[in-house]
Formats: sequence, structure tokens, C-alpha cells
Amino acid sequence: MAGAAGTIGMLDVVGRMPARAIVALMVMAAAVIAMTTGAWIWAREPDYRVLYTNVSDRDGGAIIAALGQLNVPYKHAEGGGAILVPASLVHDTRLRLASQGLPKGGNVGFELMENQRLGATQFQERINYQRGLEGELAKSIQSLSAVQAARVHLAMPRQTSFLRDQQGPSASVLVSLYSGKSLDRAQVSGIRHLVASSVSDLNADSVSVIDQNGGLLSAGAGDPAAERLDPSQLAYVRQIEQSTAARIESILEPLVGVNNARVQVSADVDFLRVESVAETYQPNQDSKNAAVRSQQTQQSTTGAGAGPQGVPGALTNQPPPGGTASPDAKAGPTSMTAGTAPTSMRKEEATSYEVDKTIKHTKNPVGSVKRMTAAVVVNFRKQTDDKGKSTMVARPPEQLEQINALVREAMGFSKERGDSLNIVNAAFDEPVREPVAELPLWKQPDNIALAKEIGRYLAFAALAGYLFFGVLKPMLRRAIEARALPAPQAAPMPQVEMATGEEPGGDSLVRARKLAREDPKIVANVVKSWVSTDE
Repeated sequence: MAGAAGTIGMLDVVGRMPARAIVALMVMAAAVIAMTTGAWIWAREPDYRVLYTNVSDRDGGAIIAALGQLNVPYKHAEGGGAILVPASLVHDTRLRLASQGLPKGGNVGFELMENQRLGATQFQERINYQRGLEGELAKSIQSLSAVQAARVHLAMPRQTSFLRDQQGPSASVLVSLYSGKSLDRAQVSGIRHLVASSVSDLNADSVSVIDQNGGLLSAGAGDPAAERLDPSQLAYVRQIEQSTAARIESILEPLVGVNNARVQVSADVDFLRVESVAETYQPNQDSKNAAVRSQQTQQSTTGAGAGPQGVPGALTNQPPPGGTASPDAKAGPTSMTAGTAPTSMRKEEATSYEVDKTIKHTKNPVGSVKRMTAAVVVNFRKQTDDKGKSTMVARPPEQLEQINALVREAMGFSKERGDSLNIVNAAFDEPVREPVAELPLWKQPDNIALAKEIGRYLAFAALAGYLFFGVLKPMLRRAIEARALPAPQAAPMPQVEMATGEEPGGDSLVRARKLAREDPKIVANVVKSWVSTDE
């Protein structure tokens, strides 16, 4: 009730104030409210973060129009290279813009086929299909983390009915990489196979990939760039060296202590692909156990012909040549027996044996270690005398022999491979590290950021307090005090007896002067009321 009564009294006082005073009070109140609101907005200004960078003018205009429809505040970075939105709305805004297909990135995909005009020729349809395929491939390549932008050009000759005159398609890819990023051999090969698998009858060897500097990334066989080690091979060599050094350090650490051994390993790795086929023939050493492939024998005999044969007659009834008489009396008349002429015999025998044949197919493994070298430096050991003084002394030879044997086993030392190992015992010259002074609390970045944030709110509170207590409240108090003063007609006038016999007019003038000297505020209020009255 007291608050309501005070409000009614304040409204009554304001209602009795002159028109000029009310207008001035309203203007001052409006200024205070405006300044307070501005200070609050300044104190609550959101932190803007990057929404998109390096967008084209067309995509930038479409994004800004979409942000206006979504009622999302935005700002431009210096030079217009980025669009900024409040940090709390970055991810939500990206998702909402992605639902609208923004940013498009300058590549148009198969959405071209959605806007086909009636009456389009077959040539126009083929061109739109090729453009859409190029855009889709470019979008797929841009999804790689190292690729900022990509363009794909397809050369697709028209197919004919003559197989002899047909030409295969080809493609070229231009990639723009982020600063400090690069594509290794495997990623380039993946891009070529991606494009080749998306186009019919396209071979991966017919796809060329270049970067924004004009360098050919897809070097084929015979190119000088193909003869160099690619990043994957260098990474493999580095992995072998680091793993070997880590094994040596881990086995030496319990013996010499932490940070008392330095190890460097160099590996010579063979990346040549060698395939060999050998076919050898060996003679048959053991004829008894030899395998017979074929055997052929030919025999012929030659000698004198037989006696006359056939039906007796004039031609055949002839005495045998060289006849002899038989001495046997019982034989009857002397008869001649046919003589036998000398006989010759010929025999040929051929034997073929299986020939020993050995076919050997050898394929050397890729990435085999041809030679490995290691250098190990071991620090002196610390020795403390009876007085407690510590000195660095060399390690005994027995311990160095143990270290040598352990390192050989850890690195897989091979004498046939030509490996090399060198162990040196020397004192480390460690630089003296000066202690870094800790930053005081008022210089730490976190505390500075917190102080700035608190200072913004304190400045807002100070400004609001000054406007209320220093400007608005004194004006209201003066207005209330001026209205509470009595009217000049009601001002008490002291009664002074006319003892001297002076005239009443002169006595009133004396009293007025005395009143003005004693209480000048009353006189001022009286004059002010005279001026403000309409009488």
C-alpha cells in the first residue's frame, strides 16, 4: 500500500509540474532508457564464428538471402572472405542451409536432368548428362579432406557401329588443395579409379590428375615422377627406422637410465618389383635310372640267292651252279647241292631319354630391408664419492659389450646383409635450462579474457547507476521539492508594531528586505510563481 501511495503521489506531483518540465523529464527518461538498452546490447553482443569461407559470389548471395529468411544475424569478415554468424547458431544454420542445397560450390550435378525442356534434342540430352556426371564426380572428389575444390572434364567420343573406328573415353581432373595439404600416391590412384569406375569403358590409365599449380599428380610408367619414392614408401621407411630405434631405446633404458641414450637408425629398403622365370636343362648322370622316352631298333641281312625253283621246264631245268659230286655210293647218281654264299647283317638301334628340365618362378618381396645401420651414443654414468660429490665417469668395457650385444639383437643385426652398428660412450653436453618465470595472474590469457567480460558488465552497471542516481533521480527530487514549497500568498509575514510612526508602505518594504536576507529561497519561489502564473 505504501508503494502504491508513493506512486500516486509521484504521479500527482508530475501532473502539477509545468508542461516544459514534463517534456524535459520525458526526454531525459527516454535518453536514459536508450543508453541503458544500448549498453545492455553491447554487453550481450554474441561471439561470431565462421559459417562458410571462400564461397563464390553466387553462393554467397544465396546464403545471405537464406539467412535473412531464417532470421539469423550475420556479419562479413574483412574483405568479404567469410560469412560469420553467432557461435551458438553455427551448426544449426549449416544443417538448415544444407537442407536447401547450399552452398552449391559451383558444381551442378544431375539436378540438370530435372529441368529438361520439352523438345530437347538427343545431343542436348547427352551434353546435360555429361555435365551432370562431371558435377557429381567433382562433388565426390571435393569430399576428400585435402581437396578444396575440384573440376572434372570428360571426353566421351560418340560411339559408332564400326568397332575399328571406336575411340575410348578419357578424363582429366583438376584439384585445388588446401594450403599445406597434399595427396599421396594412393589417394591419386583412388581418384583415378573413382572416375574410371563411373564412366563406361574408361580405363584408369586414361585419367589425368593435376593440382592447382599445374603439377601432374598421376604420373604413369616411364615418367620421372613415377621413379621417385612416393609418400607411402617414405612413411614405410620412417616407420621401420622409428620402430627399430624405439626397440633399442626401450631395452637400454633399464641399464643406462632415462634420456641417457640417443639412437639413430637408417634403413635401406628395396622397393623394386623383380619377377624372374628360369628354365634349366641337366644331363642324365645315371644311364641305368634314366627315363626312356622312346626306343627304336632296325635289323637287315644280305647274302647269296637260293637254287632254281619252280615248275621244271626248259628254262628252269638247268644244273645248279658250282655243283659237286657226292662220294656216297648209296646215294645213287651223283647230285649237286646248292652252295651257300657269304651273308652280311645290319642292325640299328635308337634310344631317346627324357631331358631334365627345371622351371623356377621367383618374385622378390617389395619393401625388403637390404641394409640397416645404427648409431648409439650412451652417456657417462654418475658416480658419487664418499663426500657426496657426483661426477660423470665412463662406463666399463664389460657394460659396453653387454649394450652392444643387446642392440644387435634388438635391431636384428645380420652380417650377411652388411649391417653396421656403432656404439660410442661419451658425456652429454646438456645445455643449462634457465627456469621460465611463471606468468602472473594479471598476465594470463584466461584471466585477461575473464576480466574483460566482467569489465563489460561493470561498465554497463556503472552507466545505468549514473543515469539513474545522477541524472533522473535528482531531476525528480527537484521537481518534488519545487512543488512542495508554499505559495507566495501564503508566506507568513512578520508583524512589526509601528512604534516609530512610519508609514505602512515603508514598513512593508523593510520587512520584505529582511525576509529576503533571512530566507532567499522563499523570495525566489515567489518570483517564480509570479512568472509562471497567467494573471
